[in-house]
Amino acid sequence: MKVIILAGGKGSRISEYTRKIPKPMIRIIGKPMLHHIINIFSAQNFNKFYIATGYKSNEIKNYFKKFKRNKNIFFLDKAKKKELEINFIDTGLNTNTGGRLKRLKKYFNKKEDFMLTYGDGMSNINLKKLKLLHLKKKKIGTVTAVRPLSKYGVLKISNGLALSFKEKKQLNVGWINGGFFVLNYKIFNFLKNDKTVLEKIPLEVIAKKKQLNAYKHKGFWQCVDTKRDKEYLENSIKEKKLPWENIN
Repeated sequence: MKVIILAGGKGSRISEYTRKIPKPMIRIIGKPMLHHIINIFSAQNFNKFYIATGYKSNEIKNYFKKFKRNKNIFFLDKAKKKELEINFIDTGLNTNTGGRLKRLKKYFNKKEDFMLTYGDGMSNINLKKLKLLHLKKKKIGTVTAVRPLSKYGVLKISNGLALSFKEKKQLNVGWINGGFFVLNYKIFNFLKNDKTVLEKIPLEVIAKKKQLNAYKHKGFWQCVDTKRDKEYLENSIKEKKLPWENIN
């Protein structure tokens, strides 16, 4: 199954880094997020990628050049010598998420299903289980649902005393978009042009049509949207053991 990674946005909320590089190239423990995300998929035998670039796309292409063997074949892990097909597709500077996806339509066949994710989120999600759920339910799309992290310190209070204080605690109520999707070719029917935002009308409409599955992931998940998110993620990684390498 092919994998699309949306990596063309400007990342304005983390401009401390994105003034010079695109958001997916922000490094976490020495490697760009995009590199980590590709590894998450390749570790579970998803080996064909379409990277939808845009803002500062040359920064992405130049980084991956050192792993290139020929044409669009790459070895990201030289020790394992695992072949990955990676295609970098320029989808425009100001194109929205749905528009970037629409520009990739020609690379897919009718009735084909494919993976899609963003270039700023990492998880120990079991992608095979996600895929199997999607294929079993035979809907247009499947979205991964995750528990949100609190943006503030969470307090446990009794008799006027704060008994505990947990920063960035994962909440046990509500679910949010975790950014790992499986989509069917039919999704292209709901994408109009470059201005289309995938997360608005397209997904809202197929949800109302009861064509959007939800795969609940209760393991590790972290999106890097701000400098604080990046610092929290790196500080939470113990002894350089990457939490997304232990599949949940």
